[in-house]
Amino acid sequence: MKKYLDFLIKGFYAGILISIGGIAYLSIENKIVGSFIFSLGLLTICIYSFNLYTGKVGYILVNKINYVIELIISLLGNLLGTFTIGTLMRLTRFKNYIDTATNIVNVKLNDNILSIFILSMMCGMIMYIAVNNYKKESDIIGKYITIFMGVMAFILCGFEHCVANMFYFSIAGVFSLKVIGYLLVMILGNSVGSILIALPYNRYSEKK
Repeated sequence: MKKYLDFLIKGFYAGILISIGGIAYLSIENKIVGSFIFSLGLLTICIYSFNLYTGKVGYILVNKINYVIELIISLLGNLLGTFTIGTLMRLTRFKNYIDTATNIVNVKLNDNILSIFILSMMCGMIMYIAVNNYKKESDIIGKYITIFMGVMAFILCGFEHCVANMFYFSIAGVFSLKVIGYLLVMILGNSVGSILIALPYNRYSEKK
């Protein structure tokens, strides 16, 4: 039971850190600078070994079946962390954050399911590359550059990150069956993208 609680707690803190990155992004008009600062969230998650679903799902290929339980609990923790920070931010004086997040959310909810899935899949690929390079790269500068470039790439390209979107939906205060459906598609897309890019890595890279 303790290990499951650890998964939840590590997922919760990962959700908080992604939310902090999201707040930074909402507060900065320049998207390039905003995406750069957002990267601090993923970097800290990797350094502290917190459980971010999109950073872990690609490793389902090299783990036992009970790893699925860790993924689900971590995702629940991510949801709780983003919901907590998003809800708390709605109680602050930064009302402009809510307006900006609402605009972002509306763009997503007005998109079609196939588009959301494809954009989520692309984000999943980038997230696996960023996190896996951080894990495997021995050069400290290379580890950090990978994280920053990966996060900036998915944000500037407009790809869909399910946990970041949990935060945007929370701070915008937008909750509905449609939101749940779109989040499930994003989770699926992130998962498929991450697993697809992990396949050739596990097949070829590990054999060198």
